[in-house]
Amino acid sequence: MTDQAVESVGRAATSKAAPATGQFLGRRRELKALRADIERAGLDTMAGRKGAGPRVLLIAGRPGSGRSALAGELAGQLAADYPDGLLRARLSTPGGDAVSTAETARELLHGLGVPAPPGAAEEELTELVRAALAERRALLLLDDATDAEQVEPLLPDASASLVLATSTGPLTGLPDVRPCTLGGLDTGSAVELLRRFAGTVRVTVDPRTAETLAEECGGQPAALVLVGGWLAARPKASVADVTKQLWILPDGAEEPRTVSRPLARAFRFVHGSLPQPAARILRLLSLAPAGLADAHTASALAGCSIPAAQAALEEFAALGLLRAHGPQFEVPGCLMPLLGALVTSQDRPAEVELARARMLERTVRLLQSCWAITEPDGSVVRRKLAGLPRSLRFTSAPAAAAWLRQMLPALLASARLAAADGELDTLARRLVAALVRALAAHRGTDAAAPERYALHQLLLKIAERRGLHRERAAALLDLGDLDAGAGRIQQALARYRAALDAGRSARDPYTTGRATESVGGAHQELGDLQRAADWYGRALAHRQSRGEQADESRLHGRLGTVQARAGQYVDALRSWRAAVAGHRRLGDLAGQARALGELAGVQESGGQPDESLRTRTEAVECARRAVDVRLQAALELRLADALDRRGDAAAARLHRGSAERLLVDLKSAYEIRGVSAED
Repeated sequence: MTDQAVESVGRAATSKAAPATGQFLGRRRELKALRADIERAGLDTMAGRKGAGPRVLLIAGRPGSGRSALAGELAGQLAADYPDGLLRARLSTPGGDAVSTAETARELLHGLGVPAPPGAAEEELTELVRAALAERRALLLLDDATDAEQVEPLLPDASASLVLATSTGPLTGLPDVRPCTLGGLDTGSAVELLRRFAGTVRVTVDPRTAETLAEECGGQPAALVLVGGWLAARPKASVADVTKQLWILPDGAEEPRTVSRPLARAFRFVHGSLPQPAARILRLLSLAPAGLADAHTASALAGCSIPAAQAALEEFAALGLLRAHGPQFEVPGCLMPLLGALVTSQDRPAEVELARARMLERTVRLLQSCWAITEPDGSVVRRKLAGLPRSLRFTSAPAAAAWLRQMLPALLASARLAAADGELDTLARRLVAALVRALAAHRGTDAAAPERYALHQLLLKIAERRGLHRERAAALLDLGDLDAGAGRIQQALARYRAALDAGRSARDPYTTGRATESVGGAHQELGDLQRAADWYGRALAHRQSRGEQADESRLHGRLGTVQARAGQYVDALRSWRAAVAGHRRLGDLAGQARALGELAGVQESGGQPDESLRTRTEAVECARRAVDVRLQAALELRLADALDRRGDAAAARLHRGSAERLLVDLKSAYEIRGVSAED
């Protein structure tokens, strides 16, 4: 497809942006009824029950009826009464699938500023939401709910907050909720909406036809916007022209049942007026993750240049087919089923699969560029980055971070869709791995832990589906670490054991050794010191057989720690001496100093105070030779505490004073370095 063909969509339209619709139109009766419902006494209040839950208002209507706009207008009018702000979550995907309650809870917790533990169960997350809302007076807008089970777990037992929910029908199961059911706009408001797109003259000269057109659109705001956008793009067309064409347009053979007939007809009319290349781009936007697309997404889907894709997106927004959000464009949820049906009927499956693959490949390259920009200048990664096309490179790390933050919902949705597809698993693995790297580079591993947990779950799913034992072991290890960090030690232990089995199946010595050590660490956290020592011993033997001296020294130390906690001081002394010897052979003075400090503690606990003092002194000297000021100060303080316990207060004061001077000098050095950096 040529860029000239794609850009031909612009020749049929003169406006580059959708006409401003101004303030909210109509729905005065519905707004009045909803506001009155807020003041109405609830069943709990009338029954004299204390701690009544939040008032829940439901706006019911078919997609395209303006239910979300009405909810947003009401929320805006009530904002002053709810000082803790507006929280908004969409409970359905653009394709109509229900969003999991856990995902919704995470989104709300983010808006509330409450940290969500990575990998937490749905019950824990919803409990955090209810607890946070119980202390606030906020507006909670839950858009496009599929059933009451999505809403009920998020409602606190007692709260001064207000919940606005939108849905296709009544949410059976929620007590004391009366739906405000939407039909079409009143004729005056519908004609006014057309006037704002088509202009005053065309409506004024033929008011009867304008009313007929509004009736033909069923008063549905989405249908009126599409027809209005078509008129705005064609200043010479009359209202009668579009009314006649809509009147003679036959019904579609396989239109989705969830879409109203007026909206489906208006969409088919506008889609049919597009040039063939532009119509294809529009259809392929149904593949955009979470219904969000930018120029890169559209370019990859259509196989055209980025400028041509950007021009097409802007024209679609002018026609009311997309909503513009800065550089991103959103496919309205009411149009997604119609676009999906057209893709199924008009595009070959192989072409659709190729378009999806191009989109994922483009996303992978953008993510690789996003994390590569954070690497040091002159590194191998930065040299590779310089070889990418200019359109795929970011100008700076802050620009890359801003892109990642804005695109994150679409990126996460893209990863989920790619993992669920099953036909593009190689691309899906690359996409998830690149997204994990980008998040860690720009947000840090701890801050990005919730997203990383979900992404590693996707990698695990792909690895299990494809029988990739090494990748399965790696995903299980990462998930186990995140579980352990969140305090779910038993769950982490199960992950580590499964990773060990997968590592053995893959005959991968790295994952086998890592999993063995992690199993020991989990038992240590659980207080099962005997099993911890046994597993550390197995991990140590594994490292020794491979000649991995640094890991061997570290494991001697972990084993010594467990043995000391179990009161096995003779074994602990042997392990820590082996750790000291290992660090000495490696020339690791800092590691040797730390091991000597731990050895001294075991000696003191084991009834060898004199040997402990000599070892502590040796540890301080090692740290001094390593030029590790912070470590030297810490070891000096430990030596001072030991001298205090021996009753040598004068020597203790000397070492404590030495440690304090070291810390002061270290602080001064940091301050001088900071001033130099600013200069």
